[in-house]
Amino acid sequence: MDISVYRPGELSGADRAAWTALQSKADLQPGLANPFLSPEFALAVGRCRRGVRIAVVREQGEPVAFFPFQRTATGVGRAVGLGISDAQGIVHRPGFTWDAQELLRACGLAVWEFDHLVAGQEPFGTAAAKGFPSPVMDVDQGYETFLARLRDRSPKFTRTTLAKERRLLRTASGVRYVHDERDPAALDTLMGWKSAQYRRTGRSDRFAHAWIAGLVRQLFHTRSESFAGILSVLYADGKPVAAHFGLRTERVIACWFPAYDPAYAKYSPGLILHLRMAEAAAADGVAHLDLGRGQKDYKDSLKTRELTVSEGWVTRRHPVAVGHRVRRAPARALRNAVVTRPELFEPADRLLKKIGRIRSEVTVTVKPTKT
Repeated sequence: MDISVYRPGELSGADRAAWTALQSKADLQPGLANPFLSPEFALAVGRCRRGVRIAVVREQGEPVAFFPFQRTATGVGRAVGLGISDAQGIVHRPGFTWDAQELLRACGLAVWEFDHLVAGQEPFGTAAAKGFPSPVMDVDQGYETFLARLRDRSPKFTRTTLAKERRLLRTASGVRYVHDERDPAALDTLMGWKSAQYRRTGRSDRFAHAWIAGLVRQLFHTRSESFAGILSVLYADGKPVAAHFGLRTERVIACWFPAYDPAYAKYSPGLILHLRMAEAAAADGVAHLDLGRGQKDYKDSLKTRELTVSEGWVTRRHPVAVGHRVRRAPARALRNAVVTRPELFEPADRLLKKIGRIRSEVTVTVKPTKT
């Protein structure tokens, strides 16, 4: 393979266009249409994090594959945006195959770690990989067809959610939905809700990390014919009551950060928002909304099917790779054991929420001492 490795700013406009063209062959390679695999996402992460590189594989001078990754000085590689990216892998032309060892060697990597490797990446296949479901909402046949499928799969959920929407329409004034909101203040509101949700449930606040908050703001302002950051907002009583920020390509919306105003919780505004997103996406020609890996009741109720993403790593024979696996494997195994087993996850989830409540109470009651 003819492999060249570039810093994000070194990638030519022609290469970026070729990358986008490969993604557009969604009918042949559906998994590669995900916006997290777009050049725009890799370049945006590259402006926020060090070590982002892009390997371009060429045949007879023409680019046939693009492999974005992050690299440390010791040769430890990770998927771009590992931990917040819901789709990872090499974007390639149909029928292309590669030698994983040769690719890692050309990239200066001893190991490459991933947690959302999309299907169709067989050369990266490894015993260290484990598959997980990633639910999607199919809207390619129109919203009414999607809603009919939802009624068949989740009749009580669908009936209850639509009833709550009617109740909101009766009791609140000025209920409206904006599919592509361009007001940055609405994004600030969403991020505030999400941070509060993370703290309330005992999770780590992603927006406390400046690079993640900066990345989201940057992607909010990123727009082209093939890619955009999209903020969807449900308004009631003249203010936002639920919002979602995600990414979109021509045929896929990647759901990312949803949140709502707890004062309107009795109406389930987040669920109403997702139905409105599905309706607008169908009208826009989107094929599906990818809800992302993770066990959540609302995802299970909204999904029409599941994709599979994998977690693990591919390695070369190298001492750095051995050390990385020794450090990372136990923590990953423990986390996945808890997340995938209800008898372990439910008590852990309750404990995290209890810790979150205690932290919130401490924050409210403890006042700074005057000096």
